[in-house]
Amino acid sequence: MGISATIYNTIFKRTSTMALAVIGSAFFFERTFDLGTDYFFDRHNEGKLWKHIKGRYQ
Repeated sequence: MGISATIYNTIFKRTSTMALAVIGSAFFFERTFDLGTDYFFDRHNEGKLWKHIKGRYQ
C-alpha cells in the first residue's frame, strides 16, 4: 500500500475526519504564519519600535 492510499484511508475517506484535518491544519498554519511575520517585522524594524527604545525615554 502506497503513501497516497494510506493518507486516503486515514484522512480523506470520511468527511468528518477530513473536516477536522482541514480545521486543524488551518489553525496551525495561521499560528505559524502569524509568529513568522511578527518575527520578520521585529527583525526588520530592530531599534525603531517602542519596545526596543522605551528604555531611553523612561
